[in-house]
Amino acid sequence: MDIAYIPSPSSGVIHLGPLPLRGYAFCIILGVFVAVWYGNKRWIARGGKAGTVADISVWAVPFGLVGGRLYHVITDYQLYFSDGKNWVDAFKIWEGGLGIWGAIAFGAVGAWIGCRRRGIPLPAYADAIAPAIVLAQAIGRWGNWFNQELYGKATDLPWAVKISESVNREAGTYHPTFLYESLWCVGVALLVVWADRRFKLGHGRAFALYVAAYCAGRAWIEYMRVDEAHHVLGLRLNVWTAIIVFVLAVVYMVVSARIRPGREEIVEPDRETLAKGATAKDAAVKDGEDAKDSEDAKAGTQKADGDDSVDADAAPAKNV
Repeated sequence: MDIAYIPSPSSGVIHLGPLPLRGYAFCIILGVFVAVWYGNKRWIARGGKAGTVADISVWAVPFGLVGGRLYHVITDYQLYFSDGKNWVDAFKIWEGGLGIWGAIAFGAVGAWIGCRRRGIPLPAYADAIAPAIVLAQAIGRWGNWFNQELYGKATDLPWAVKISESVNREAGTYHPTFLYESLWCVGVALLVVWADRRFKLGHGRAFALYVAAYCAGRAWIEYMRVDEAHHVLGLRLNVWTAIIVFVLAVVYMVVSARIRPGREEIVEPDRETLAKGATAKDAAVKDGEDAKDSEDAKAGTQKADGDDSVDADAAPAKNV
């Protein structure tokens, strides 16, 4: 009897007419578009302006791609810098290999730059786009399906993914960990949206919830994978990363809730408000300078009067 399974694409390249498009790159691009679209809707609902998410993504996305690739290359350096490997392959991002930890960390730096340029608090922006980011991850994980990579242990379950024989992989049916993580990410997005509506999360707590929930799922999914990875104290490196980041996210939620309860009332001041704020600041500085000049002038007048008084007292004495 034939075993049911999820077939893998025979090729990782999608041909759009004469234009070849790698399935991995297509999933990443589609994920970015969905994240910007949904993130924009949530940002507007929080009181922000249309187009702001797209403007900030111009900074966040490139930083995220660079960070994701750096994390992958550093943690899997043997794939590019060991004997018989070509270090130039480290730049071939379209062939797969993005570490979500580096992508989020560097992407946050890019988002911070974009937010700072527009006078927007980064935590409020992060809260708005958190579900959008994890949905992008859900879509991006299907890129691993196109590349037949990051699968789990061998299994004969009906939803196993069939992997064909190639370099460094053996033909068979395996746990589709890419599918598990994709579904988990969708669940995390729903959780964050629900919690944000129910508890009015603010000051970065919705984003922290996303991080904690994702890490909880990533830890057990990572444990199922059989691809080559570095181990520390018997656990895969990414499992330790997930545990540490999970703890940090939970601590942030607890501390933030005590220090700054509630959520931000204004997430994006308009340009007129910013201009008025700048004008008011300039006016305050000018008033301070004018007050100082006035005090200096008054002190000078008093000094001059004092000098005149001394001269007046001294004059009669001289005549006598």
